[in-house]
Amino acid sequence: MTLSILTLTIKCATLTMLVIIIPGTLLAYLLARYEFLGKNLLSTLSNLPLVLPPTAIGYLLLQAFASEGVLGTKVIGIDLDVILTWKGVVIACSVMTFPLFVRTARVSFESVNPRLELMARTLGYGPVRVFLSYTLPLAFRGLAAALILGFTRALGEFGATVTLAGNIPGKTQTIASAIFSAQQAGNESEANTLLFVALGFGFFAIFVSEHLSRNRTPSVR
Repeated sequence: MTLSILTLTIKCATLTMLVIIIPGTLLAYLLARYEFLGKNLLSTLSNLPLVLPPTAIGYLLLQAFASEGVLGTKVIGIDLDVILTWKGVVIACSVMTFPLFVRTARVSFESVNPRLELMARTLGYGPVRVFLSYTLPLAFRGLAAALILGFTRALGEFGATVTLAGNIPGKTQTIASAIFSAQQAGNESEANTLLFVALGFGFFAIFVSEHLSRNRTPSVR
């Protein structure tokens, strides 16, 4: 039982990172490097899930994917089959994890000296090549830390996930919801086992991300 819960949780956390890594990285770079009208508003909206109760986010997602919601069957004409499925777990985790990933990645990009990018541009490289060949490698350690923290955040997501996807054993039950169910049922043995697994993941993630965050970017005087 514990293995199946762990397998489902890791699967959904992995899919979550695949969903957010590209848009999260691009948004982090945009916020780190450019000034534009509406930047503060965009930054605020992207960070909103950090301060709202997870159940509130879950409720908003539930309303959006309900039959008459903006992403519901009656509006878009197809059934996305999100509510009470593993897809709902991934979507809820993605929304809750996205702000943490973006904030960590943004700090990583801000630590890269922009003069290094300007120097690459003077060599005739376009903005895309500069980003891929210079900026990303220089920010890699911080981005790796963002990825690890995001993955672990997805592993531990509970409120939004339960609200949108439910807590169905073998279908949508993750480590966080399984701990809650075991505790409610008085199954201390299973609850403690899952707790130690979650603690192990959390400790490893924080330890590695702290090491990776000690990034030293070359300076240009």
